[in-house]
Amino acid sequence: MKTDFKNIGKQIVQNRTLYLMMLPFTILFVIFTVLSVIVAIGLGFTSYNLVEAPQFAGFSNYVRMFLDDDLLLKAVRNTLVFAIVTGPLSYFLCLFFAWMINEFPRYIRMLLTFIFYAPSISGGVFIIWTYIFSGDSYGFINSFLMNLGLIADPIQWLSDTTYILPIVIIVQLWSSLGTSFLSFIAGLQGIDSALYEAGAMDGIKNRFQELRYITLPAMGPQLMFAAVMQIGAAFSVSGICVALAGNPSVDYAAYTIVMHIGDYASARYEMGYACALSTVLFTAMILTNEFVGRFLRKHTNL
Repeated sequence: MKTDFKNIGKQIVQNRTLYLMMLPFTILFVIFTVLSVIVAIGLGFTSYNLVEAPQFAGFSNYVRMFLDDDLLLKAVRNTLVFAIVTGPLSYFLCLFFAWMINEFPRYIRMLLTFIFYAPSISGGVFIIWTYIFSGDSYGFINSFLMNLGLIADPIQWLSDTTYILPIVIIVQLWSSLGTSFLSFIAGLQGIDSALYEAGAMDGIKNRFQELRYITLPAMGPQLMFAAVMQIGAAFSVSGICVALAGNPSVDYAAYTIVMHIGDYASARYEMGYACALSTVLFTAMILTNEFVGRFLRKHTNL
């Protein structure tokens, strides 16, 4: 054990320049992420309203959460629907489009990459979708359907509980081709072409076999990174729901756990309960990441 610590010390001394370059980020990460998580976990066991000092409350916040918070059930249901639908589907769409675009010549590939990535960094993207699903006769979809004679009166897309959640899911999928998509493009570009030549000699006959036996196993780090990003995005969705359906949405049809946490933290000032909710959500994300990580480590070169 002493020898291990000595080796670590020697490595730090030998690479001191690199560690010094990492130091500013490390300090900020510890202060604003690690300590924040630790403090939130601790506050989850208190009654705290931001005005008075926190009062230890034991597990009362968690008992209330699981036994006496009916609205949380709707938030959990909606969040699970988002996570189950948008998480895997967005992940595979990113991989599929990256795989397809990677086959184009360089300049066409660069253009298509920008087109697919642009929605994730466009600040006014929700304005477009609000116009498309506008509830009056001037809305794009309503106008289109009325001109075809398929409907007589405009449909209130963002005020009808039947349509709210599916619409928000569609918009989330459309805007999710971001960082994960870029990581897949980078991973595909980094694969040694000699692997495909060796695969052809070993009997691989088509592109789908290349994808299964060569491409995906060689993209382990990118697959893991994209999985973490997609899981985080799926469980923490809220901005799209608020922009399209309002907060709260009609009959809480697009109400999520993050919105529930924000309600208790910023509107009701029940920070202890909000921190308890955040701790449970954080734990669920960690467990999901661990499950996905084990699967990827089993089937890729991680």
